[in-house]
Amino acid sequence: MVHPAARHRDRAGGAGVHAVRAGHRGRAEPEAEGASVVSVLAISDLTVTYRTAGGDVPAVRGIDLSLGAGQKLGLAGESGCGKSTMALALLRLLPKTARMTGSIMFDGEDVLTMSWGRLRAVRWAGASIVFQGAMHSLNAVQRIGSQIAEPILLHSKVGEAAARRRVGELLEHVGLPARRADAYPHELSGGQRQRVMIAMALACDPSLIIADEPTTALDVMIQAQILKLIESLVAENGISLVMISHDLSVLADTCDRLAIMYAGRIVEEGPAAEVFRAARHPYGAALAAAFPTIGDPSSRRSPRGLAGDPPDPADLPAGCTFHPRCPVRLDYCDRIDPQLWPAGDGARAACVHVLPDQGLSLVQKEPA
Repeated sequence: MVHPAARHRDRAGGAGVHAVRAGHRGRAEPEAEGASVVSVLAISDLTVTYRTAGGDVPAVRGIDLSLGAGQKLGLAGESGCGKSTMALALLRLLPKTARMTGSIMFDGEDVLTMSWGRLRAVRWAGASIVFQGAMHSLNAVQRIGSQIAEPILLHSKVGEAAARRRVGELLEHVGLPARRADAYPHELSGGQRQRVMIAMALACDPSLIIADEPTTALDVMIQAQILKLIESLVAENGISLVMISHDLSVLADTCDRLAIMYAGRIVEEGPAAEVFRAARHPYGAALAAAFPTIGDPSSRRSPRGLAGDPPDPADLPAGCTFHPRCPVRLDYCDRIDPQLWPAGDGARAACVHVLPDQGLSLVQKEPA
């Protein structure tokens, strides 16, 4: 078994494994142009700002995304770009210091305006989350079975015997024996704990699962098993998926569409295989180029990293926030705040290089 990060991409033109996987393993084909897609999740102009002693810090800045029933969306970016903040915002799991604006429509209801009672009903039963680091997410002093049973007892209104049977079924569904329900988290391996988290996310048959870096700190073989498990369970149950990762190749192999975040914004979004193979934004291209090419020793010995560090959210650069690190920046990029412009093949990118000459000339004339 080969980890997705090491899969081959053609060096001459970039058309490799990922470019031909759009319909692989039963993956839903893209909707025909103009076809109606029912949105399970529709995010509009979402902003998240943290109040700190030093002032307000913007973590998410005006995100617009939608996800149809049964679709899989990947969200990628460096640490600190706002991925996890956005994931937690979807179910209002952020601390009180966070201020959110915009709208998060889930099955036709705005999560940001839901009453506390309604929000509790939606969590786990409507949408669930697989958190980073299962060891830190599970209660160390409660048995696994009790933790999985808790949302079942709360939302399904069944008795304890029925909840225990459901726990056993869920554990077996994710590849663990039912008897492991009596184990404590420290008695399980990292991969087993992550399987428990997935079982918990499936406990109340949600229509949406948010997986926040579900393979963090797992070895390569276990990562591949967990990713295969998530993909198969999502496909079997028709669940919509938002998967967050640093690893662009994992998302390209697992998801239908891919969105790339930088400094709190989406800077590119499109078909997952296409974004990985031929990203239109220079940041997306840099993330994809960070993975070595099998059969090319030079790509291992001279990794193509990206110079510099992500900007401080409290002190963002003027204009395009990526311009200080951009290898193809133009002399006016520090004066233009790019929007997500069409970039062909159902993709969008926030970069002036995707604009035709006429559009580019109009943008250059915009006041600073």
